[in-house]
Amino acid sequence: MPLDRDVELDELYREIILDHYRNPRNRGSLDQPNAIGEGDNPLCGDEVRVDLDIRDGRVSDVRFEAKGCSISQASASMMTEAVKGLSLEEVDSLFETFKGMMYGSDEVDVEALGDLEALQGVRKFPVRVKCATLAWNTLQEALEEFGKGRG
Repeated sequence: MPLDRDVELDELYREIILDHYRNPRNRGSLDQPNAIGEGDNPLCGDEVRVDLDIRDGRVSDVRFEAKGCSISQASASMMTEAVKGLSLEEVDSLFETFKGMMYGSDEVDVEALGDLEALQGVRKFPVRVKCATLAWNTLQEALEEFGKGRG
């Protein structure tokens, strides 16, 4: 019965994505972020802003503001939950794993991504991959700017 299991898994993933879209976690802005990223996808109109509070090499807090499709907003919500509390090295590693999953790398331990695995089905629709990765690319840009300011 692998087919039934696949259908059930797809439904579970859809529910996770819809839950993050309807009930976004960490939506809003920080009073005094020390790293900010702003990104957009002009082809579809998605926009995202990521505010970070980085202390002692860790993401101590993160918030996002987004407008656009359910995939981009759900991905931003899921991303904030995943990176909060991580060291910058762990965030970098998670970003690479997520990116690998989205672009179909066979080297990725998808199960290590937790709920983020729900976004794996998006890669069946290449035009939507940009929606799912927008917040992540914006986060990465914010961290690069933060690193330049400290170096």
